Amino acid sequence: MKTFTSILTAAAIALPSVSFASAAFLPPAPEIAGKAYYLTDFNSGQVLAERDPDSRVEPASLTKLMTAYLTFKALKEKRLTLEQTLTVSQKGWKTEGSRMFLDPKVPAKVDDLIKGMIVQSGNDACVTLAEAIAGSEEVFAQVMTQQAQKLGMKNTQFRNATGLPNPEHYTTVHDLGILAGALIRDFPEFYPIYSIKSFTYNNIKQPNRNLLLYRDPNVDGMKTGYTDSAGYNMITTSHRDGRRVISVVVGTASPEARAVESSKLLNYGLQFYDTPKLYSGAKPVSELPIYKGATKTVSVGFASDVYATVAKGQAAKLKADLTTMQPLIAPVKAGQVVGKLVVSLDGKPLFERPVVALKAVEEGGFFSRLWDSIKLMLGWK
Repeated sequence: MKTFTSILTAAAIALPSVSFASAAFLPPAPEIAGKAYYLTDFNSGQVLAERDPDSRVEPASLTKLMTAYLTFKALKEKRLTLEQTLTVSQKGWKTEGSRMFLDPKVPAKVDDLIKGMIVQSGNDACVTLAEAIAGSEEVFAQVMTQQAQKLGMKNTQFRNATGLPNPEHYTTVHDLGILAGALIRDFPEFYPIYSIKSFTYNNIKQPNRNLLLYRDPNVDGMKTGYTDSAGYNMITTSHRDGRRVISVVVGTASPEARAVESSKLLNYGLQFYDTPKLYSGAKPVSELPIYKGATKTVSVGFASDVYATVAKGQAAKLKADLTTMQPLIAPVKAGQVVGKLVVSLDGKPLFERPVVALKAVEEGGFFSRLWDSIKLMLGWK
């Protein structure tokens, strides 16, 4: 891969003009009273603060984010429907811990089971959904682990759908951050369920245990968890002025502590950082020459929107360098990686993104290919 300087005009890869009145000031992340934590910007995916991100932790009911992910996936693939009714098994009915109080004699709608799983953290709902999707909770746990690997959760293994303690059931705060972001990104139609403050089933009303839903209007999810061995855990997300940050805090001492510590992280991420949008997905950022093709150039850009998260006041200092594969020879598929963009700040690389062909370019005719072969052999451009 080499830089093709003839296309690197200022207009072709110029970053948007962004100005902020406040001077750059980035204090250290706040002290968090917990075993580990992780804070990311949802749009850019950049890590804003972390402690022991890859240490093995017990997720407790944060496990239910993956149970929900696979339930939403089954709905999207029409293997389940919201109006479908399921009956809790004896195993599900007898599962210990928090529950939505399913009645073995009364089938429940999938829609209610999802709310019972998310709002009430019902273990009985989780087992019922797991058995409906995979036949048994044991097989469902295998699918959970497989899905975790697909999402890039490299240090996660599931043994059940509920988060009840098991020495072989573990994850990391980094992996939980990946899962939370994937759930919001992949199933936006279901995400509002995480902001429901209470749910009544079987004449029993239970509140959402996420205390920040009642205290902070910018918080709209996600999930709490607790066991004696794990402590009090919480994944929380907050949005403000077009930005969204996700925090993961585990191993705190009480429900109040996990709320307070999560709030510290969320406010830190929203107050001291900006996340400007640099490029729109599927929009050309440059035209590359292409040889032996039906056309002489191909538009290139990004598969999705590109954001950068920087300390407030630093956005104007961002620099972008485009590096492309040359010579580029047809055929080229739409979405094929043809280079990379490196975004840097103060001379230090911040992140990179693959640059892709936005449209397919088929091979040209015989004489066109022959002429381009001669040009390539002689080094002509």
